[in-house]
Amino acid sequence: MDEIDRFLREDLGQEGDITSDALFTKQTARAVIISKEDCIVAGLEEARQVFQKVGAIAISLVNDGSKVKKSTIVVEIKGPVRSILKGERLALNIIGRMSGIATETNKIVEQCHKINPKVTIAATRKTTPGFRIFEKKAIILGGGEPHRYGLYDAVLIKDNHLRIIGSVEEAIKTVTSKIQNKIIEIEVENESDALSAAKMNVDIIMLDNLNPNTGKIIAHKIRKINPSILIEVSGGITRHNIDKYASFADRISLGYLTHSIKNKDFSLEIFKN
Repeated sequence: MDEIDRFLREDLGQEGDITSDALFTKQTARAVIISKEDCIVAGLEEARQVFQKVGAIAISLVNDGSKVKKSTIVVEIKGPVRSILKGERLALNIIGRMSGIATETNKIVEQCHKINPKVTIAATRKTTPGFRIFEKKAIILGGGEPHRYGLYDAVLIKDNHLRIIGSVEEAIKTVTSKIQNKIIEIEVENESDALSAAKMNVDIIMLDNLNPNTGKIIAHKIRKINPSILIEVSGGITRHNIDKYASFADRISLGYLTHSIKNKDFSLEIFKN
């Protein structure tokens, strides 16, 4: 059972769409999904899979990641009425959620690239349980990067690790003695820890919850020690102050892109054959 199957099971349970099953038998219909606002559309491939699994045929009329205007028809569906209505809400939920994330990501990417064309905008693990892979995909479709998919694919030494271990040096030494061939990143909140990490040749240093002026000064000192270290910034960054961070950071990670985004509005309209 894949993710789409699980989502359908959540909606249909054991008895299915009892309303549509009571009202219809073998009637067929055509339907379209329409954007109700300007956005970067995402989730069309997943919507196509939803309708395929319930017995309808869906064709995307634009590509995932495209900019669309309000009232654009993005998907056309054909098949049994029962099938179309079974997949309707799930497909719209997926497209709305993913499009909201992709659209906001794209806005931030375009804003930051005016300041620094090389800076990247990244997601975090602050995602909806069970929906992370789709939210990360939406980040990519918006022009960002996914960052870690989980605790397994890169090392990220955080503040709670350091509180127990006791020091940046000991944490990095312990991790590098046990883990090879993985990215090693450390989150720091002050200059002393940042420079200690830079001297130990980690791959990425995340400057967390620092104001942009302090962050810029620390970033300059890190690069003097080791110019190959990627400098990431995170914490307290909004659309209103991100320009100041974009001027010196290599990567900016933003939790709100996946935990506080409003869905984009799409609707499904169905027509008799």
